[in-house]
Amino acid sequence: MSLVGFAKVSNNTVDSMRQAILDCLAAINYSFEKEVKNVVIKPNLCYYWDYTTGQTTDPRFTAALIDAIRKKTTVKEISLVESDASAMKCKHVFKMMGYDKLAEEYNVKLVNLSEDTCEATKVTVNNHPFTVRVPKTIRDADLRINVPKIKYTMEEIKITCALKNIFGCNPYPKKFQYHPRLGEVIVAVNKAMKFDLCIIDANTVSGIQPRRLGLVMASKDPVAIDAAAARIAGVKPRSMKYLQLAQKEGLGTTSFTARGISPTYFYQRYPRKNVTKKVMAKAYRLITRLKLGKRIGLE
Repeated sequence: MSLVGFAKVSNNTVDSMRQAILDCLAAINYSFEKEVKNVVIKPNLCYYWDYTTGQTTDPRFTAALIDAIRKKTTVKEISLVESDASAMKCKHVFKMMGYDKLAEEYNVKLVNLSEDTCEATKVTVNNHPFTVRVPKTIRDADLRINVPKIKYTMEEIKITCALKNIFGCNPYPKKFQYHPRLGEVIVAVNKAMKFDLCIIDANTVSGIQPRRLGLVMASKDPVAIDAAAARIAGVKPRSMKYLQLAQKEGLGTTSFTARGISPTYFYQRYPRKNVTKKVMAKAYRLITRLKLGKRIGLE
């Protein structure tokens, strides 16, 4: 079993978030290397939603993580990465979400992976070959940290979190093209771009309405942390086909041991039954029927 840490953010400040991150890492016995040259942090900036909606990573949480890294290790360069999407451009979302100010204040880089130099990497999922374009910034990093959100989504996927956030590292912007085979593509991208650590920003979460949950989760295993996140949100991991596929393909295990604050505390407070779930499910079915399955960047 993999370790998954749970910690509580005591109040809505950067200092409190930093302490919760450190508590969560201590719960899973994780220690940063004393010297790290290049660190990549992948927040979830999937659209122009403010962090108060629970849909995107709070820039204050990212700032708290940067503080935690610098407190524990000597690091030369930190890059915050995201890629353009079908209906989102990094140059706009960085500014609208406050990440441009964060980068200036904390002396870190903002990298649009869609503009980065890429290298083709071949992987196999379900015995099918895929070619994934891996950005140089991710490939060359010494430490890769995934900072996702827990979100309800399309019916076949159900919950997105750590694994789906790395799907956002695919530099090709028109990601809707992959939805008919989304589960396999999520696994393929994660096999090509393996991250070292997952830290979930669940201080504010979405659901029937946004709610401050005050939760931080951490694990080195993206499958385990997604399974734990699904349980917090009231979804059975065994019902998530892409999560089971990720386990089969060796990305991790759905079996986990919880450390730190009891998950029950957060499970009881999670705002379930997202009112947009049915709408997203209908959109997913429509996309599938239209067979928008042309594979660009992934073969």
